[in-house]
Amino acid sequence: MVRQRMVARRGIGRPRLEKARGNKIQRMRSIQVKTARPRSTKPSQKSRVHVEDSSSEVAANLSVKPAGTAGNPPSAGYQVTQQVGHQLRRAYQRHVSIFQQGIPDSQLTMPQFVALCTIRDLGSCSLNEIVAQTFIDQATIRGVVDRLSSRKLIDVGEDPSDRRKLAVSLTPAGAQLLEQVIGVAQDITEQTLGSLNEAERIALVYLLEKMCAST
Repeated sequence: MVRQRMVARRGIGRPRLEKARGNKIQRMRSIQVKTARPRSTKPSQKSRVHVEDSSSEVAANLSVKPAGTAGNPPSAGYQVTQQVGHQLRRAYQRHVSIFQQGIPDSQLTMPQFVALCTIRDLGSCSLNEIVAQTFIDQATIRGVVDRLSSRKLIDVGEDPSDRRKLAVSLTPAGAQLLEQVIGVAQDITEQTLGSLNEAERIALVYLLEKMCAST
């Protein structure tokens, strides 16, 4: 009797046990499926922002070609004839041409004329003082002084205060030559300024002096 009850209990508990095992297996399969599920390929918000920023940067770089490429060489847009140095050189060459045509002494060059005027204004002076006033370099001013001295337009001797230095002064012949050409030099300046009105002439001289003062 007792054995029959035990058998009966075993018969009743077996379906429950099998059902529990089945539920357990099903849960394990569900966990495996979730674990094996591939990650989403959809980028996160942070990733999308980074990609968009990178794309914008690339587009900006492509829209502006760097200097030195075939499409945009370094010299693009540079016109030498429009530069201030070129215009100043043209103006100086024009002035020199007017000076050479108008000056009555064909042997007198512009640097020599400038040196004579400086020596007249300074009186007895050294080569360094002439250089400082005329902005003519030392090597050039020596040649100018030699040629003026050979023509007896200036006198070159020892500086009484320092025998190591030369003292340069204007001779009567040099003073006479300046008297003859000063009036012509004023006409040369007038021709150089050409059609500029009074205000433009003042502005031109002011700007040139300002440019020179900045060096």
